[in-house]
Amino acid sequence: MSEVDRRAGRYLPPGLPRPVPHREGLDREFWEGTRRHELRVQHCADCRGWQFGPEWICHRCHSADLCWERVEPRGRVFSWERCWHPVHEALAGFGPYLVVLVELPAADGVRLVGNLLGDPLQEVVIGAEVEAVFEDQPDGETLTQWRRTRANESIGDVG
Repeated sequence: MSEVDRRAGRYLPPGLPRPVPHREGLDREFWEGTRRHELRVQHCADCRGWQFGPEWICHRCHSADLCWERVEPRGRVFSWERCWHPVHEALAGFGPYLVVLVELPAADGVRLVGNLLGDPLQEVVIGAEVEAVFEDQPDGETLTQWRRTRANESIGDVG
């Protein structure tokens, strides 16, 4: 992936299959939210519990009264992995890249996975604050990536 592609707002290389939303499925509202640059998480109207991935019933109380709510697109790094080996032919020569598991305080600690943008050799600190970056794709879909918040940018930069 060239620096030009990254500046154009494309983090993943061309040819890499992306997650495809199921327009009639459980994740439809999540994907509709990302296209509006919103982060949406499932929420139970009965017990007020949050959950992700999407399900037909609440993980806590088994209610079917679930809705999707917009949450602040900020969180903390719960775990991370620096990937050195390509898992798809389109990633050959692309590594390393960083994958983070982000905990969302606004959704009672629900966790989402995504790429951490920036230097792939940067130091990653558990608990570091990150914010969502919505990456619009040529096919009209939008992916959620993560970047460190401005307050954390100078921590561990490789230079």
